[in-house]
Amino acid sequence: MLTALDVTDEVVEQAIEADVDLIVSHHPLIFRPLKRVNDEDFISRRIVRLLQHDICYFAMHTNFDIAPGCMADLAAAQLGMIAEEPLEITDEVDGKPVGIGKVGVWKDPVSVEDMAKIVKEKFHLPFVTVFGTGQVTKQVQRIAISPGSGGSMVKAAIDKQAEVLITGDIGHHDGIDAAANGVSVIDAGHYGIEQIFIPFMQRFLSEIPGANLEVITAEPAFPEKLIQ
Repeated sequence: MLTALDVTDEVVEQAIEADVDLIVSHHPLIFRPLKRVNDEDFISRRIVRLLQHDICYFAMHTNFDIAPGCMADLAAAQLGMIAEEPLEITDEVDGKPVGIGKVGVWKDPVSVEDMAKIVKEKFHLPFVTVFGTGQVTKQVQRIAISPGSGGSMVKAAIDKQAEVLITGDIGHHDGIDAAANGVSVIDAGHYGIEQIFIPFMQRFLSEIPGANLEVITAEPAFPEKLIQ
């Protein structure tokens, strides 16, 4: 088996070369309906390659985002924040709220710039981008983290009185609007935080009692590069 965040051409070729039977990814290969599966489209071309080599494929997306102990909890734990509750509650499991992201506190107040450096270090990132350093000048401690694309989580962060939102895929307007409402935004990239799925799923699958599975991981592939 092979675990990956995205089923890219490189991941498909790695799976073929390693002779795996199953790919388990976080992001679905098919986001939009396909009318045909052939080699004329880059998505369906990947499917053809998988079929040709008898490789099955399974995606765990929103279910992994909200399940207890999965994406939100993993991200909060890797950052080292003291998590209190989901940033956006979607349901309950055993009487406890579950949902997207986490909100809580950092152990000691820090500047927004120092929090950005902590995020970069904790998630082993080449860079992060930050909104709100001019507006949020005080030391911050109340933290929200939402792995993946977090533009829609700005309002939730404001409502939960977060001082910093750590997420990815933040657009210009979302970033400046958050800053205007007293919330700085640290954009760690979509891949940057959600890459934690890869080693977690490798451990989870490898530890299934009696399964005797060999599980490898996709090669690290931070998709963005900062040119200065």
